[in-house]
Amino acid sequence: MPFLEWISQPWPWYVAGPLIGLVVPALLLVSGRPFGLSTSFEDMCAATLPAKPELLRRDWKQGSWRLSLVAGIALGGLLTALAIPNPEAEVAISAATRADLEGLGLTTFSGLAPTQIFSWESLGTVAGFVIIVLGGYMVGFGSRYASGCTSGHAIMGLANLQVPSLLAVLGFFAGGLTATWLILPALL
Repeated sequence: MPFLEWISQPWPWYVAGPLIGLVVPALLLVSGRPFGLSTSFEDMCAATLPAKPELLRRDWKQGSWRLSLVAGIALGGLLTALAIPNPEAEVAISAATRADLEGLGLTTFSGLAPTQIFSWESLGTVAGFVIIVLGGYMVGFGSRYASGCTSGHAIMGLANLQVPSLLAVLGFFAGGLTATWLILPALL
């Protein structure tokens, strides 16, 4: 089996999970820096926004390694998409998930996202506005309030056995469950 064909196959969780987990010690060993991506957004804003609030008045060049990490992730994704094209036009969603979403009235999908709430047209609806705009704001506020994003806390923080990261991850899951089982059905 050629390499590109082999690597493009779905990998089992017991292989992919540990490989993702090995990023944490590799980054620590190579650079002495923690893994996380939300602070790179702050670095980008600090570098590009002309009028800076207090939060962004800092030397963004100290975080240039994070910007390189994000650029590498984006470039790696692009190169992978070009080298290993996906012959399937749509990403597979489990039958149970699709049935649950259809039970809520969400019947058309673009990739993983139901287009009734994740599209430009849906911004004019209450559900679309709440989910896209208010939800996006809450994710950004939550990562700032928790001093890190899901990848930083769930991958890096838990790997270092940090109690604040455990609390943050529990909060992420509680928020996701609340949004899924209470807020989304109420909006639709």
